[in-house]
Amino acid sequence: MGAGSWGTTFAKVMADTGREITLWARRRDLAEEIAETRVNGAYLPGVRLPGTLRSTSDPRVALDGADTVVLAVPSQVLRHNLTAWRGLLRPDATLVSLAKGVELGTLKRMSEVVVDVTGVAEDQVAVVSGPNLAKEIAAEQPTATVIACRDHDRAVAVQRACTTGYFRPYTITDVVGCELGGAGKNVIALSCGMADGLGFGANTLATLMTRGLAEIGRLGAALGADPMTFAGLAGLGDLVASCSSPLSRNRTFGARLGRGETMTQAQAAVGGQVAEGVKSCSSIRELAVRHGVEMPITEVVHRVCHDGFDPHEMAGQLIGRKLRPER
Repeated sequence: MGAGSWGTTFAKVMADTGREITLWARRRDLAEEIAETRVNGAYLPGVRLPGTLRSTSDPRVALDGADTVVLAVPSQVLRHNLTAWRGLLRPDATLVSLAKGVELGTLKRMSEVVVDVTGVAEDQVAVVSGPNLAKEIAAEQPTATVIACRDHDRAVAVQRACTTGYFRPYTITDVVGCELGGAGKNVIALSCGMADGLGFGANTLATLMTRGLAEIGRLGAALGADPMTFAGLAGLGDLVASCSSPLSRNRTFGARLGRGETMTQAQAAVGGQVAEGVKSCSSIRELAVRHGVEMPITEVVHRVCHDGFDPHEMAGQLIGRKLRPER
C-alpha cells in the first residue's frame, strides 16, 4: 500500500519470489502507467517490474483477501490512510510497516499506530528496517534487512515472502529497537548532510554517526529495546547507509541546508517531498524529553529545521558541550 520508491521496490522484491503482488497507488494515472508499461516512471524510472505484480488505485481491490498487507506510506500520514483502510483488512492479516518515524503529537512508533488504528494484536504487526536504499535494491544490488515481529513465526513467514537472490532478510523480535533505529537514523543522516554541506570531512561524519548511534541507543534502552539491535542491520547498518549515500533523501536534504539553502529550496531539491527526519526530529526529541534521555544531535537538528538555527553554529554547539566519559 503505497507506490513511492520504497513501496514499489519492496513490491518488486516480493513479486520476484514468484508471488502475486498487488501495488496500490494513490494516483489513478500512476496505477495505470504501472499496469500498462511495467514501470513506475515517477518514483522508480528505468526499473521494469515483474509480470506477477499488478497495480490499482482502488484500496478495496488491493486489500481484497490479502493475508499480508505492507504499509509503505510516509510515517506522518499512516494513521490517516489506515483509518480509511481498516474496514477492508482481514482480521487475521499480517500488517507490515515500512515507514520509519515517530508520529507527531502521539509520539507513537509506527507499529503502535497500526495497533491503535486497527485494533489488531501487537504480534500481528511486523516492521522492516535496514540499509535499504530503494534504487540500489531495485537494481538488484545485494543487501540485507531485518524483519521484526513479536511473533517469531510470523516474522519468519514475512522473511520467506521477501527472500530473493539479492535481498536477504533476518528476523528479530525486538520491534522497539528496530523502529527506533530506523526513525533515529533519519535525524542523524540530516546532521551528516549538514556537515557535508558545510565542507566538513570524514572525521566529523564519523563522529556524528557514532555519537548519533549512542543517543539512539540511549533512547532505545529507556524504552526497553535490546541494545544489540543497534549494533545490527536496523541500527548501525541503516545508519551508515543513510548517512553516507547521496541516495539518502535525509542526507541530501541536510546537505542543502548546510550549503545555506532554505527549507523550501531543500524540499524542492528532493522532489518536493519533506525528508522523514525533518518531522521525526521533533517527535523523537519530545520522546527523549519525556523519558529523560539526552539527545544533543537530535536537539540541534530540530533547532535547524524548526527554530531557524544556523547550521554553521551546529559544530560549536556540539563540540562545546560539557566534557564527559564516552560511556
